[in-house]
Formats: sequence, C-alpha cells, structure tokens
Amino acid sequence: MTRASTAATLLDRHGTTYAAEADITLRDTPQPLYQLLVLSLLLSARIRADVATAAARALFAHGLRSPKAMEGASWQERVDALGEGHYRRYDERTATQLGEGAGLIREEWSGDLRKAREKADGDEKALASELREIPGIGPTGVDIFLREAQSVWPEYAPRFDPKALQGAARLGLPEDPHRLARLTDDPATFAAALVRAALDKKVVEDVKEHAR
Repeated sequence: MTRASTAATLLDRHGTTYAAEADITLRDTPQPLYQLLVLSLLLSARIRADVATAAARALFAHGLRSPKAMEGASWQERVDALGEGHYRRYDERTATQLGEGAGLIREEWSGDLRKAREKADGDEKALASELREIPGIGPTGVDIFLREAQSVWPEYAPRFDPKALQGAARLGLPEDPHRLARLTDDPATFAAALVRAALDKKVVEDVKEHAR
C-alpha cells in the first residue's frame, strides 16, 4: 500500500468537505463565506461533527444564511434552529455568539468576510487575528475556516491543520503540509478527509482495507 494509493482511496471513499456536508456551495462571495464561518464556529465546539453540520443545515433552512438574517433573528429563533440540529449542549451560548458575531461582521466588514481577507493581504496571522475578534471563533475555528476556505482563498493553501495532520499520521502519510499537498490537487477536500480519519478509526480501517 503506497502513500499515493492511500491518499487516492481516502479521497474516493471519504472525500467530502464539511462545507459540502452542510449544503454550502462554497464560492468567494459573501453569503457562502459567512455560512462557512458559522459552520466553523459550530464544528469548533466539543461536539460530534455530524451534529455540527446538521445544526448548520437547520440554521440555513430557517433562512439564517447571512449576517443580516442572523442578527435579525431572535435569540430564541436561533436556539430553536440549533435544537432542530440536536446542537443542544451549547445551544444557548452559541445562539448568543451567532447574533453578536453577525453584528460585528456587519459593522467591521459590511457583512463581507472578503474585506477581512483584503485587509490581511495574504498574512495568515493577520487574518487569524481578524477572525478571532468574532465571538465564538478561537484558534480551532480559524483552523477549520481556513482549511475549507483554501479552495477559494488559494493564498492560504496548502492548509492542513493539526487535526488533519493527526489523520495523516494514523494513515501512515506524511505529517508535513507541503508533502501532503503533493498527494492531491484538492487540498481542501483531502484535508477534510484526513480530519475524518482523525475522528473515526473506522475511516482508517476502511481505507487500509480498500487501498492497494
């Protein structure tokens, strides 16, 4: 089993970004980028990834797809939507963070996260500092956001965060972002698949069984 076959099998069997799982069609436009930020906030909590993506889908199904809509919703509406996605352990705090974060995004960047990108001008630390001003977005949330956003913000690629590197180690793949990048032409999807390997040993077993 070569590294190339392991990577190809992982992508073939588990290659879906978390954005796609949350029904986000990611583009370099304000609404999808905001939806990715919401998803990143939800995923960064100590809660199962499938619950976080379900909660994101529930929020979006309630029309909370933009900072304006999120800020305009009542706190209870946000709590109820999170509850529909079974995001109950952190629902009240998260509902508050989503409302406050939407307000900050509207005030600081007119609802458009591309303005934070422009201000950072390719400096990852500068962008991370900007994003961490948003309630609920800490280092893990930034990692998740940039891991998925690298497909539309290529200056931050290849982006393999610590969780993705953990998955690489479990599969016997390099634990270096640039060496991992040589195994794929889609680092965002590859990184998401590696995260799945880190979170679920059944993914690792499945890849090892089917890789040749």
